[in-house]
Amino acid sequence: MAIANFAPQSVPDAATYVPPVADYAFLLGEAFGTDVVARATGGALSASDAGDALEAAGEFAAEVFAPLDRVGDQQGSQLVDGNVRTPDGFKEAYKSFAEAGWVSASVAEEAGGDGLPGSVTAALSEFWNASNAAFALCPGLSHGAIRAIQANASDEIRAAYLPKLVSGEWTGTMNLTEPQAGSDLGAVRTMARDNGDGSWAVSGQKIFITWGDHDVADNIVHLVLARTEGAPEGHRGLSLFVVPKFTLDAAGAPGERNSVVTVGLEHKLGIHASPTCVLQFEDATGYLVGELNQGLMGMFVMMNEARVGIGVQGLGVADRAYQRALSYAHTRVQGAVLGLPDGTPIAGHPDVRRLLLSMSSRISAMRAFSVLVGDVHDRAESDGTGALAELFVPILKSWLTEQAVHVSSDAVQVHGGMGFIEETGAAQHFRDSRILPIYEGTTAIQSNDLVGRKVLRDGGQTIGQVFAMIREQLQALTATGDTTATRVAERTERAVASAERATQALLGFASSPRDAFAVSVPFQEMLATLVGGWMHATIATAVLGHSERSADDVRRLSEADFYSAHHLAQVHALAETVAAGEIGE
Repeated sequence: MAIANFAPQSVPDAATYVPPVADYAFLLGEAFGTDVVARATGGALSASDAGDALEAAGEFAAEVFAPLDRVGDQQGSQLVDGNVRTPDGFKEAYKSFAEAGWVSASVAEEAGGDGLPGSVTAALSEFWNASNAAFALCPGLSHGAIRAIQANASDEIRAAYLPKLVSGEWTGTMNLTEPQAGSDLGAVRTMARDNGDGSWAVSGQKIFITWGDHDVADNIVHLVLARTEGAPEGHRGLSLFVVPKFTLDAAGAPGERNSVVTVGLEHKLGIHASPTCVLQFEDATGYLVGELNQGLMGMFVMMNEARVGIGVQGLGVADRAYQRALSYAHTRVQGAVLGLPDGTPIAGHPDVRRLLLSMSSRISAMRAFSVLVGDVHDRAESDGTGALAELFVPILKSWLTEQAVHVSSDAVQVHGGMGFIEETGAAQHFRDSRILPIYEGTTAIQSNDLVGRKVLRDGGQTIGQVFAMIREQLQALTATGDTTATRVAERTERAVASAERATQALLGFASSPRDAFAVSVPFQEMLATLVGGWMHATIATAVLGHSERSADDVRRLSEADFYSAHHLAQVHALAETVAAGEIGE
């Protein structure tokens, strides 16, 4: 592979975020063999139409959000006299964001939004998170609250809260965790007492509440899991309540301050601008969402939305870290580069080239998968792809967030000692990324869900469907007759075979669940790595259909070749780990 084929035609400045608009135009318009936007909208919107929106979104992300990323990291949000104050510029930026319609763009039409398909909102989410991950959490949580209210609440609650949430004038939060109840929500102790007038008095403490208080919007709509008197113990006794920061007056506007107090802000490793609050509810006025004791079911709507969103957040952070590393590697001159002239930047060193291509190949695979997942969710009801949509969520969340940590760590490595220095910006992405595999369900929780609910429960039928889809794509790739395509297809086919054997071994653990769950994380990692190969096979097939190859096409083929040699090889080792089950006492 010639160095000329690897080096990008233009290298972004390290301080500038460059949204991957062209990559999304390719993914939305042709990579999957059709215009996925037009398919999802029945022709009402095309990939070209979406491209116009993405151009505008990318410009906003680069010019408004990105410059505040460093500011937010340095200043952080502060608790002042019981109220949270966000970093300089955040309040004005959020107002511009909401007024430009970017909150409503990603909301379904039935909830009052613009109804952009999931494949497009995945792109928007990447832009917001790459440019400012801490900031992006705020509208991301609002989207989850909107989904939960739309799916479960009464018409009265929808009318009172949805319009302002959809417009972005108010924001939403998710209140699950308590000091004694982290992942085990059955241990929740917050109580709600019926006031007898249609409202409830909610009391208890919630911790780790992202954007639980702030000054960027006029009201905050808390969705709170709580118990009611006489409710069953455990998960079955939880109900869901809307508890606004300000109760609404007769006109539906924010009125008196509710009895919700921010008693502390967490001091965190990263995402400093995102206020992570400890909230104390003392007979706070709330309203039941859905049925009594069905709160967890209602909250799962928001949790699934959040899991997909956090997965794409991982993609965004990874790409921003990669862009910084790419810029540094093409401007930093250090040492003699083997076989190249004096003055060649470190991007020419064989191992630096390996690191950069390793990062970019993973990012391209993750980006394609995020579009696929959005598209599958768009078609879940009409095409009967619901089982696939459910299978993909834990893979997306765990894979993209774990890779964000790896890619941002590699970005620090590319910078060398300068990567450990805060001024380069590389360290921030590494710090910001570390929470991603933890919140909204740890990697182990996602993997246990994948194994227990998505693979063992249906005897491997859905994952078998995925294997068949990959093989169908490999046939199309091989049919191109290209030598690179042949290599990629052969490597990917061997990986599919290994994954199938590992899946059969996992299914054999059905009667010994400890064996199955002891290797759920390696199993998830194996499938995710294989999915990455599938995405590259899909991309390469589309590229090889071009009569002429652009610089981006050359890059995409190089990434597919690299990924199949360097990353797909890991599938075989992980398959052996899965087959071993639990080891030791």
